[in-house]
Amino acid sequence: MRKYGLLGYPLGHSYSPLIHNKIYELLELDYQYLLLECQEYELEKYIDALRNNEYYGFNVTIPYKKEIMKYLDEISDEALAIGAVNTVANINGKIVGYNTDYYGFYNEILYYNINVKNKDCYILGTGGASLAINKALLDLGANTYFVSRNKTGNNIISYLELAKRDIYLLVNTTPVGMHPKEGVSPVNCDIAKNSKYVMDIIFNPSVTKLLSDANSEMNGLYMLVLQAIKAEEIWLDKKLSNYSEDVLEYVRKKI
Repeated sequence: MRKYGLLGYPLGHSYSPLIHNKIYELLELDYQYLLLECQEYELEKYIDALRNNEYYGFNVTIPYKKEIMKYLDEISDEALAIGAVNTVANINGKIVGYNTDYYGFYNEILYYNINVKNKDCYILGTGGASLAINKALLDLGANTYFVSRNKTGNNIISYLELAKRDIYLLVNTTPVGMHPKEGVSPVNCDIAKNSKYVMDIIFNPSVTKLLSDANSEMNGLYMLVLQAIKAEEIWLDKKLSNYSEDVLEYVRKKI
């Protein structure tokens, strides 16, 4: 049986096995997708396991989307431009990193029919997922700003500054609102209410406090499913986009 998995910590909240194992079921493949909760020093061990065909592909999540890059033989153009990797594959003996978060978020914006061109969009957090989201928004013509408590770097504003801005789209990429911080929002209620659109890449819980404050239902589940399908396309070397709605419907019924 071929094994695939998710590298990160913590992983108790993840729906990834539900999604990927459903894809294998639809394709009638005797494959298995596992949660591989690990520490940073263990990443090299898993890359060696991929090289030796003990595993056939990994997704990478918080907090290793940047750290994983130093263990790879090659990095795709989109992942290099973003500065983060969330999908790893063994391609003809070379360990290659990709970023399918970009694909997932880009298509989620299209799915919700949000026109971000020339609009001011604010990204909460500066981790690996935020970089993919920033690139997707820029490619869609948006004006983007990162929001961080540690204001170091270009195009980063503080949370105090955010409260003074006219916000078209607010995207949360921080873990605030996810276990063990359910019921907490990264911004105050007024900011959420006054933003035209609010999205949260958290998918468990399905409605975070941020989304509740904003009266929004745009969580990260659609992005999660799309990025997973894109990862499987890389691993299996076949087009699977026609399965996206079936997988999304299945996951929604299960959670």
